[in-house]
Amino acid sequence: MTPSRRLGQHFLADANILRKIVDALDPEPTDVVLEIGAGKGSLTAVLAPRVHHVIAVEKDPRLARKVRDAGCGMRDACHVTVVEADALKVDWHTLVTDATHPASRIPHPGFKVIGNIPYYITSPLIAKALTPPLPERIVFLVQAEVADRAVATPGSKAYGALSVGVQALCRAEKLFSVKPGAFHPMPKVAGALLCLAPLAEPLIQPEESARFRAFVTGCFGRRRKQLRNAVAGATGAPARAVAEGLRALGLDPAARPETLPPSQFVRLLRWSEGL
Repeated sequence: MTPSRRLGQHFLADANILRKIVDALDPEPTDVVLEIGAGKGSLTAVLAPRVHHVIAVEKDPRLARKVRDAGCGMRDACHVTVVEADALKVDWHTLVTDATHPASRIPHPGFKVIGNIPYYITSPLIAKALTPPLPERIVFLVQAEVADRAVATPGSKAYGALSVGVQALCRAEKLFSVKPGAFHPMPKVAGALLCLAPLAEPLIQPEESARFRAFVTGCFGRRRKQLRNAVAGATGAPARAVAEGLRALGLDPAARPETLPPSQFVRLLRWSEGL
């Protein structure tokens, strides 16, 4: 089957890497797992025997049909539900609920997310995975550069809006790299396995998530500016009022946004909403 360049398909068949990806999910026999981008079903086949149920989402109808009709009997013996859909458009929580508890509106308590995801939509998929209520664990094979940004520390070159958004909610780990040669067709850049484990006490509340993401993105859209100007631009407040507020919070108005840890962005968001 010819991979679709339009859909960013790069298939992974290395059995050792597939096993390591599944291991990173810390699978339990009672888990329900949402797989994003099932592809040819290589990861699905390794994952399914180790968990209670897999909901495999695949946009390409050719591949969805292939996984659904797989000769290994995954659908019946291993409880695999194949959903032909665009993972960016479909409601993940509804998929999990409908597949496991049709009479309920509450996602399965063992809900986890995994996927060898298309590189060109990595950031939107991470943002969607972090939509409350969060899964127990998220394991994505992504571009190495994206993984570096997700785990970056304040002041580093890679630190930005993605770093803050992820780390306000999760403990982020870059587990290992995957060379382009492990995929077919071979992508132009290396990949890396990113593991996100939600914090027991996240820095932001579920109802703040969308506002926080917009605020942080606005600040980092002006990362070369001083903090007072970045926050002023993100909020629409006068720079002088912002500078005074920053000093009251114990922050340097002349600092750069990339020097602040996620916790300070949370403080800034809540302060700015009182302007």
